[in-house]
Amino acid sequence: MNNKNISSNDSYLPVAWEYREIAEEEIKKARRGKIFFFNRDNQVDEVLGRVIKLEEKKAEGVFLLLDTGITIRLDRVITLFGKVGAAYDEYDAYGNSCMDCTGG
Repeated sequence: MNNKNISSNDSYLPVAWEYREIAEEEIKKARRGKIFFFNRDNQVDEVLGRVIKLEEKKAEGVFLLLDTGITIRLDRVITLFGKVGAAYDEYDAYGNSCMDCTGG
């Protein structure tokens, strides 16, 4: 990965307070884990690391900063150390869509 900021470039969508709380809990626990998220290409991606900070950037959104230097936008997180993230419903919709449909 060349770019440390690997979250999506789409407009930031405000997230419910519970997703921010989950991130803050993981910062306090200081443990490492796996994070699944949608990357810039809107593809499911994963990283392993420890969340060290929540960072709010004006006009860009709220980001998770990992100990590896990687930043992930909070609204693009599918799961954070096994806990449901803000983008889980979007991910789940892919699994529930008809994969046999040809659209015609």
